Amino acid sequence: MISVKEAKSLIQEQVVSLPLHHVPLAIAAGATLGADIYAKTDIPAFEQSSMDGYAIRFDERDLPLTINGEMQAGADHQFTLLPEQAARIFTGAALPHGADTVVMQEKVEVKNGILTVLDDQLSPGASVRRKGAEAEAGALAMQKGCKLTPAAIGFLAGIGYTDVEVCQTPAVAIIVTGKELQRPGEELAFGQVYESNSYSLTAALELAQITRINFYSADDQLDELTAVLQEALAANDVVLLTGGVSVGDYDFVLRAAVQAGVTQVFHKVKQKPGKPLYFGKTEKQLVFGLPGNPSSVLSCFYQYVLPALEKMTSYKSNINDGGPGSMKIQEAILTHDYTKGAGLTHFLKAHYNDGNVTPLSAQESFRMSSFAQANCMIELAEEETLAAAGTKVKIYIFPE
Repeated sequence: MISVKEAKSLIQEQVVSLPLHHVPLAIAAGATLGADIYAKTDIPAFEQSSMDGYAIRFDERDLPLTINGEMQAGADHQFTLLPEQAARIFTGAALPHGADTVVMQEKVEVKNGILTVLDDQLSPGASVRRKGAEAEAGALAMQKGCKLTPAAIGFLAGIGYTDVEVCQTPAVAIIVTGKELQRPGEELAFGQVYESNSYSLTAALELAQITRINFYSADDQLDELTAVLQEALAANDVVLLTGGVSVGDYDFVLRAAVQAGVTQVFHKVKQKPGKPLYFGKTEKQLVFGLPGNPSSVLSCFYQYVLPALEKMTSYKSNINDGGPGSMKIQEAILTHDYTKGAGLTHFLKAHYNDGNVTPLSAQESFRMSSFAQANCMIELAEEETLAAAGTKVKIYIFPE
């Protein structure tokens, strides 16, 4: 067995980022930006009014001003404002040459073509959008690693982009193994249990913006599992197997992986839950053999699979700040004593609130009721035997 730290390091060594690809901006929502974006030109490209009103020279605000012309948004020409003149102007229009301030139309009086400013709070440059205020030509406009939200899409369109380079998302296979498994909603026969791992894994993948998910199932037979694994490897970047990674008579994942051409990187980690975790690779694919117990599956996914997926998709972030579908890592004050044996790192289902964290009951690997109530996971180092109330512990806050 290897340590949790060693297992995480070995996985990260094997992960290679998927190549970037260009997509039209119109279909890029939800993707992760794969390259820095630089402004092609100043946005706005000219001094621009932010409201309907009158363009003036600020220094002439106390003088009667003759209204001479107007500027509409989209006007294809610009004129010069002479001394003691004002111009009618509309939202989005370019300022006339010589003007530096816009007065709201509600703060003026106009009689016989003469404008009087009534705004004693007027400041220089009021209601003027400066050239390059949104983005200056050549400046970094958006960093790689940003999620392309609706606002980000609008911003990029607003600075003239029609397509972007984004991170590819991997295709992920979920292979469910076990003769005893029955679909939820069907009647259970003697010896059967409902299959839930594919549901929790799918939900976790979708929160991480992974939508290319393919499902497979295999009985507890070596030939069948090998064939299913080969099929999954042919069509996916990452394969997640649930169950069959222990050393029982009907645990065939390790042997099937060898026959399917997967090279083992490690098997078994000094942790609880999830000690039988398996990790292997082919030339291009990653293979995770997750223990079958539901709590072990999800715990191993968060600790090992999710960070690998983030690296594959070139998502670059400060992990402590979290990212789309990521866990936020921080410290919290333990509210209750917790004792454990030395030799295994423990990941405890817990609830975090306002700087404090409480371990929940029902920590057994087959139980999901406490996991369903948890919003975080506590990590206790393998050499620890007592985590005392009032001490700081490392926690992983689950994605939402």
